[in-house]
Amino acid sequence: MNFAAPAHLATWSIAALSVLGVIVRPWRIPEALWAISGAAALALFSLVPLSDALAAIVKGTDVYLFLTGMMLLAELARQEGLFDWLAAYAIMKARGSAARLFILVYAVGTVVTVFLSNDATAVVLTPAVYAATKRAKAQPLPYLFICAFVANAASFVLPISNPANLVVYSAHMPALSTWLRQFGVASLVSIVATFTLLRFTQRSDLVGAIECNVEPPQLGFGGRLAAAGIVMTAAALLIASSLDWQLGLPTFLAGIITGFVIIVRKRITPWPVLSEISWSVLPLVAGLFVLVQGVENTDVLRPVIQLVASEAHSWPEATGLIAGTTAALLSNAMNNLPLGLILGAVAAGAHLAPHVTGALLIGVDLGPNLSVTGSLATILWLVALRREGQDVSAWRFLRVGSLVMPPALLAALVSFVWLSMR
Repeated sequence: MNFAAPAHLATWSIAALSVLGVIVRPWRIPEALWAISGAAALALFSLVPLSDALAAIVKGTDVYLFLTGMMLLAELARQEGLFDWLAAYAIMKARGSAARLFILVYAVGTVVTVFLSNDATAVVLTPAVYAATKRAKAQPLPYLFICAFVANAASFVLPISNPANLVVYSAHMPALSTWLRQFGVASLVSIVATFTLLRFTQRSDLVGAIECNVEPPQLGFGGRLAAAGIVMTAAALLIASSLDWQLGLPTFLAGIITGFVIIVRKRITPWPVLSEISWSVLPLVAGLFVLVQGVENTDVLRPVIQLVASEAHSWPEATGLIAGTTAALLSNAMNNLPLGLILGAVAAGAHLAPHVTGALLIGVDLGPNLSVTGSLATILWLVALRREGQDVSAWRFLRVGSLVMPPALLAALVSFVWLSMR
């Protein structure tokens, strides 16, 4: 293998520029167009065979179904007033305290991530939090940061908490009881550490009082149906996870059924809901899959794979920590969902010990809290923010992430490896 081959250099350059375009969005060109253009360039210049590009797109089918269902649920909930009701309720419970509202939002974000996945937190919770801060006349950014950070910090409590979990373990998913025993403590450490560090970084914006005299709006029948649809989705995902089924189709069906019931009961057309969904997310994800397939075809990760495989048995504790840290850093370089596909194949092919595979998963899930490139959830969060007229630069996110992610990752990895080796 020649790492300096012109084809490899061209592939890495196109992938890097495309990801940079997704993050920075120069000239206000949509994120999806950067990803699609990069994927098309790889195929056009034969850097990725067309068959490989198509296979990479098809590989993401379950993710597309999952996102479609979640986006449909989110838009139904928004249009039926569920977010406005949640916003008013959170403000009332905060009783005029910006710090208390921070705790409430973090707790809600944890629950949504655990039972509906980190992508749902980015898609469903971000608009609700923005609505809450507007009503409370509070500085929105600290609370919006919660939606991004807790989406990754709480994403390995359950197998369904992050689609990357299913990708990493593939056909070797541990039973739910085994999963909880392995990851329970590390998840708690991750959630608490991330909260503590994020709260510290945002302390200057969480002083003083916020608006508390907010009249809660009435939650109509459509809003209650949307809430019931979200609960039904959570139940369906738990069942699917326990049966080792893919999560995309149950989520898609839950969104379709909820939308159908609301539309029929209210006798309205579906177009107002469908027209407001950010459909560009789907080609964005497809483009990312192709870009990562191109990088994978260059074998640039092979040295890392060989190192992890060779050291896993001779130096088990350190290998777990190194593997998790490496996965965390790579997630920010190439996005954690496609990376999970690669690491899942590595774990199965190299017959890695459970503590090493688990450490890889923690790195894949928690590592993306460093930068906006790390996870699909964070990219969806950026899309949701821009839809609300807000924007967070990659540099600003990195400044916060560099303080929050490394200590939380180290604490989670140490607790996981230590308990796994006992």
